[in-house]
Amino acid sequence: QVQLVESGGGLVQAGGSLRLSCAASGRTFSNYHMGWFRQAPGKEREFVAAISRSASTTTYQDFVKGRFTISRDNAKNTLYLQMNSLKPEDTAVYYCAAARLSSTWLTIQQDVAYNSWGQGIQVTVSS
Repeated sequence: QVQLVESGGGLVQAGGSLRLSCAASGRTFSNYHMGWFRQAPGKEREFVAAISRSASTTTYQDFVKGRFTISRDNAKNTLYLQMNSLKPEDTAVYYCAAARLSSTWLTIQQDVAYNSWGQGIQVTVSS
């Protein structure tokens, strides 16, 4: 499995921006589809965005379309999530995840498609 460490979270006012980073190690990063999930207090973990191995394809949950951008730098073994126009309802712990090598793009929005997870990072958006 690949080891993942998130950074870049924090407190921001509504309308502001943050960029999350996820540093990967232990395996060949470019072999993995990657995703971002989040979990708000009292809620289940939910899919946010995913990016294919070569970064040729991305997919987003509807509630972040047009505001968040997922990207990756395979040379730096790093995944990113640029978050703009943040809303209080975006407050959550954000997790990066690496998909199973056997996972297909059809299942990439499901958390069962992933078998490596970061420790999570808090993002708090104040109103």
